[in-house]
Amino acid sequence: MSSSLLSKALERIDAMNSQDPNQEEYLGVSYPKELLYSQRMTDMLNRFAPDANEVVRIAARSQHICRWQKPRNEYEMNRQGYLTWRKNLYKFHADTCAEILSDVGYSQEDIEQVQSLLLKKQLKRNEQSQLLQDVVCLVFLQFYFAAFAAKHEHDKVISIVQKTWAKMSENGHQAALELPLQDNEKQLVVKALS
Repeated sequence: MSSSLLSKALERIDAMNSQDPNQEEYLGVSYPKELLYSQRMTDMLNRFAPDANEVVRIAARSQHICRWQKPRNEYEMNRQGYLTWRKNLYKFHADTCAEILSDVGYSQEDIEQVQSLLLKKQLKRNEQSQLLQDVVCLVFLQFYFAAFAAKHEHDKVISIVQKTWAKMSENGHQAALELPLQDNEKQLVVKALS
């Protein structure tokens, strides 16, 4: 793999995520929602695992690629609908990213590795899959947890923190405890873990 291919791939992923019609404001600036998410994923990966290989870097950047094209409300609003939506999203992200990687010149082996990560295969058994999962959880806790907690009942918030924690490695746990969370968010995390 070469860094020039990586640059091309990330540019293409960013260009696609820049088309997100949904906007999110951060520090007074409005961003396409999935572009901001992808940049947060890359930033977190750089902090958490600066030596991560290209496969993980690409998977992190394309974790939610073009997610707005597969809205949740197109599925039944129950647990089965949610699980089906999520499974279909994984495949959509993997296929969309694979097309980009093929276009810019990555090998089939590299493409399949990225797809495997985006399909959430071998969590807890594959070091790269676990690394990506840790980064996903860290980004959620730092940037999306507060809004989630504000919208849901206390018991559901505690349950989600516990489920998130269970998906993470020990290194991920340590990094999570060092995140710059607000006091009320930290209290929720501590309560969920006690």
